[in-house]
Amino acid sequence: MSTHVYYVPSINIMGKGCLKEIAPYIQELNLKKALVVTDKFLTKSGIAGKLLAVLDEAGINYVVYDEVKPNPTCKNVHDGVDFLNDHECDYLISIGGGSPQDTAKAIGIVATNGGYIADYEGVHKSKNKSLPIVAVNTTAGTSSEVTINYVITDEERKIKMVMVDKNSIATISVNDPELMVDKPAALTAATGMDALTHAIEALVTPGAYPVTDATALAAVELIFGNLARTVTNGHDIEAREQMVYAIFLGGLAFNNAGLGYVHAMAHQLGGVYDLPHGVCNAMLLPYVEEENAKYVPEKFRAIAKAIGLQVEGKSDKECADFVIESIKALSKEVGIPAKLSELGVDEVDLDLLAENAMKDACAPGNPFIPTKEEVIALFRKIL
Repeated sequence: MSTHVYYVPSINIMGKGCLKEIAPYIQELNLKKALVVTDKFLTKSGIAGKLLAVLDEAGINYVVYDEVKPNPTCKNVHDGVDFLNDHECDYLISIGGGSPQDTAKAIGIVATNGGYIADYEGVHKSKNKSLPIVAVNTTAGTSSEVTINYVITDEERKIKMVMVDKNSIATISVNDPELMVDKPAALTAATGMDALTHAIEALVTPGAYPVTDATALAAVELIFGNLARTVTNGHDIEAREQMVYAIFLGGLAFNNAGLGYVHAMAHQLGGVYDLPHGVCNAMLLPYVEEENAKYVPEKFRAIAKAIGLQVEGKSDKECADFVIESIKALSKEVGIPAKLSELGVDEVDLDLLAENAMKDACAPGNPFIPTKEEVIALFRKIL
């Protein structure tokens, strides 16, 4: 395919302290009342309060909906739509990691398209653009604030529904590393490994092209250079700021190139066991890429170079082996668990997990399409 479409929010505000400068950009949208979408942790910890103070000072009208769960559900979305309509809000401001961002996108799509959120599972299912969204990100990982993807858990079917929808993209993204300094080390590690997964999957997918490769490789380099620093010391603002650039770059890469089987499998673990998405990605990443390297070994040369290997004179396989060992070493350094059994995953569910992974919207982006038996074998490697 020679034609590529590159999706990115219209305005992207990033860097240390940038939260304090967002009000004029919001006012330029010329809207009446915002629904601020967040979760209880962010309201209690005072992180959401930093945004509300900026809105108050600028006289921006809003109401707060903070019922979002870590893996947001259909109920969260529809309660949010009711709240939005009851308070006559005409746009959304999300503050948080992927969960509030994804919920805001889902609310925005249902608000303008009607129906039930499950109607929009899959690729480009909505007709109308979402309500405008100002997406204020607080974790260095999911990149939901810059992408056309969102994920909602269907509580009934116990699956994570993946929506890829150009109509859901935010109008303004905000990435201020100062909002991330108090994040627990485990969350910093999980979201950072999620960002690394985005970058690497975007590099090996058949959907990659030079523009996405450039941003993904830059993200890989920044993550290997800074993630361990932010996990060791969350207040290392320079490293935090570099991670902000990494997630932005990696987000743009996968937003436009696609993802693969790491995400397809991780979504199932999240849907059935309610596990942290970044942790699932980190555990699966080296094993899925080990298989991918058999099909596209040449793709791993550039990744190895970005991590710091002198690739001259090395074979593609040596480069791929270096990448896989480097991912495992970084995971270990930042404290990612080694085995799924530590997180309560049961052998008896592997068949169902594999079956649902094969139907996931990210699955077709993998360099090769595994059989169900191969997917089960991959799960078993980290059981």
